[in-house]
Amino acid sequence: MNTAFDIYKGKRVLVTGHTGFKGAWLTQWLLTLGAKVTGAALPPPTSPSLFNQLRLDADIEHRLGDIRDRDFVSQVVATSQPDFIFHLAAQPLVRLSYREPVETLSTNIMGTAHVLDAARQMEKNCAVVSITTDKCYENKEWVHSYREEDPVGGHDPYSASKGAAEIVIAAYRRSFFSHVENPVKLASARAGNVIGGGDWADDRIVPDSIRALARGEIIPVRNKISTRPWQHVLEPLSGYLTLGARLYQTPKNDASFSRYASAFNFGPPLSSNKTVADLVQEILRHWPGEWSDRSDQHAVHEATLLNLATDKAHHILHWQSRWDFPTTVRKTIEWYRDASSLSEPGDYQRLTISQIQDYAETATASF
Repeated sequence: MNTAFDIYKGKRVLVTGHTGFKGAWLTQWLLTLGAKVTGAALPPPTSPSLFNQLRLDADIEHRLGDIRDRDFVSQVVATSQPDFIFHLAAQPLVRLSYREPVETLSTNIMGTAHVLDAARQMEKNCAVVSITTDKCYENKEWVHSYREEDPVGGHDPYSASKGAAEIVIAAYRRSFFSHVENPVKLASARAGNVIGGGDWADDRIVPDSIRALARGEIIPVRNKISTRPWQHVLEPLSGYLTLGARLYQTPKNDASFSRYASAFNFGPPLSSNKTVADLVQEILRHWPGEWSDRSDQHAVHEATLLNLATDKAHHILHWQSRWDFPTTVRKTIEWYRDASSLSEPGDYQRLTISQIQDYAETATASF
């Protein structure tokens, strides 16, 4: 059966941020689809890192550099001549943005501008999917879900930087990429609170839990009442791939094109909106242990309630979440528990590809 993702076979794909958690999963998925991948990013931000565990540098054109360096970004785009660009490179942590606000703003705003401006110089059909976050919205802590037309903003430097990136994306789309004469096509994707195997970052609840459990220690829980739309990393990645395919295959003079060249939310159903405490309890169903409340009333502000409406992705892209909350947590913990016993080269790759294939069997959309 022909699927939306067959389009990537043999295509040149540039992934910025490929050394990060989401970027490594996306790069591996693209390789399984037969894409020719170029990656542009800083060295892996953690040790261990999923990028190194998958040994992705052996299978792609691996370019190290900073997206704040305009010349580096321009050179990578010019030499790789991609058919697709997935821009994931970013400073992704709220708490770090309080310690490094200027670095966060410059990476997430000007880095995005550098990627889009380099794409503007190309003269070929190229679908650009620029990734921001659910935190790009001006969060009112209200009960109903945010839609793509709601105002962007941000309480903290990270959220503000992603809201500003969305403004930059919209400006480039209207100013340069809406014209038929320019063959580049641009959309943005908003998702957040992804979990999955291979995340080794600090200050994230799943890797913090895994480290504690592996050492036989009590899991420290910082914000037990915060509610998040938890989803497996493969869920939004399937959305990005679907959006990229639709962009690439739809001519600009087609009446439906403007529907794809826009912003899209990718998130789980409301049933996956759970507190941090709920998430930890679900983790402990698969890896027994204990947790304790380490709430700090003097901690920096983080959102307590944030939901996304995904009606647009469902109706226009025919995309929907496939793994419910229990499945998401189970698959995540299975990856970490299986990974703890791996020893042979290629084992991590086989484990990761197996989960990609399990997900793809239920999620690949047909034209």
